[in-house]
Amino acid sequence: MPLTTPLDRRSDTGLQRSLSVRHIRFIALGSAIGTGLFYGSSQTIQAAGPAVLIAYLIAGCAVFLVMRALGEMAVRHPVAGSFSQYAGRYLGPRMGFLTGWTFAFEMIIVAIADMTAVSMYMGLWFPDTPGWLWMVAAMLVIGGLNLMRVSVFGELEFWFTLIKVSTIIAMVAGGLYLIVFGISTGGYEPGVHHLVDHGGFAPFGVWGVVMSLGIVVFSFGGIETLGVTAGETGDPQRAIPKAVNTVPVRILLFYILSLGVMLCLLPWDRIGSEGSPFVQVFAGLGIPFAEHLINAVVLTAALSAMNSIFYAAARTMYGLAEQGHAPNSFTRVSRFGVPVWPVGILMASLVAGLGLYLWIPDQLFLVVASIATFATLFTWSSILLSHHRMRLEMRREGTPSAGFAFPGWPVLNYAALAFMGVVTVILAFTGPGRTALAVGGVWLLLMLAAYRYLVKGPGRQPIELPEPNAR
Repeated sequence: MPLTTPLDRRSDTGLQRSLSVRHIRFIALGSAIGTGLFYGSSQTIQAAGPAVLIAYLIAGCAVFLVMRALGEMAVRHPVAGSFSQYAGRYLGPRMGFLTGWTFAFEMIIVAIADMTAVSMYMGLWFPDTPGWLWMVAAMLVIGGLNLMRVSVFGELEFWFTLIKVSTIIAMVAGGLYLIVFGISTGGYEPGVHHLVDHGGFAPFGVWGVVMSLGIVVFSFGGIETLGVTAGETGDPQRAIPKAVNTVPVRILLFYILSLGVMLCLLPWDRIGSEGSPFVQVFAGLGIPFAEHLINAVVLTAALSAMNSIFYAAARTMYGLAEQGHAPNSFTRVSRFGVPVWPVGILMASLVAGLGLYLWIPDQLFLVVASIATFATLFTWSSILLSHHRMRLEMRREGTPSAGFAFPGWPVLNYAALAFMGVVTVILAFTGPGRTALAVGGVWLLLMLAAYRYLVKGPGRQPIELPEPNAR
């Protein structure tokens, strides 16, 4: 069926602007602090050793630039499914179509990774139960939560994320206590000496740091979800800048501090050898039931990330339908203001992911993480390019900023785009990365074909976005 929905064709009720600053701040944290940190960090540590901290610092700086670019556009154009609409406005309808659907694809892939992690965490308590049963349970729980009104979703995500953040803070505080007082952990004397013992700070050299960037980017992927909340935020001109200015810094602290402490507690080559490195560290503290307590927390983290992902992908599909890039049925919402059809599409996609798990259970996490990294790089690059075009247009027309201007434009914009290019090349040097590039290439070709043959009429026209009064 041709996709011909014009931009002004809305549902009777539409999305509800009922998310507070507190909600959107924790939604962005929830999507970015999840499986990538609690489980995937062991992969990055094994790739680079203690020098992985440098990789997280470099990637974190790039993330902050992406978020500032997205923040300036979100303040100027607070719309649902924001960055696909920004790409449609500044890079053309075809690029808007590619960006929106690639982000939705990214979210689906990351949800599969989180779902896979859920099965692994539950394996600690129920080792004889098939993992696919827990994956089905996760799908049903998260799908149900995303059919509730958005204020309920925001409140649940706030508490989910608060649990994760509190756990990280507790681990950092407890780890620093052990390091300062020299208390043995799991048979190892804690201290900064672990950063240079066991092969040195960078046991695999610069190449190890470079090769770890693929999974590091996956860990940060999803933070752009903050831009999607613009369409359901009561005061985006105030809420978006506050969230952008605090979330990236907090994530950098959570990642670098937590991993730094972890690397000082145990030899890097032992971290992640027994499931989640966070579970391993807390189990080594000798606290009764610590292993089970932290396993419950990382399970909550995976479910929280899935929760944010469902929200972001569903609202992106809603925005695509507004542009004529998805069926009109995607704009129909429930009495709670939830786009029901996109949630159903997400559920069906996770069923397909379950099939992949049954096919390649041992390799699925790394494969989907690499594919998600490709999609993340494409989405971030689109955000940076859209922002660059917006600023060029503003300069040409003499339009003042609506607020929250990107710092160091255009030099830092180019630097962030160069980082995206480097990480894309890095993917070609690993087996899962090459699979990701192949899948990503096929995906983009399929999307180009879909745009050519399915998108008609208004969906091929440049779109106009609402603008606040410039100040």
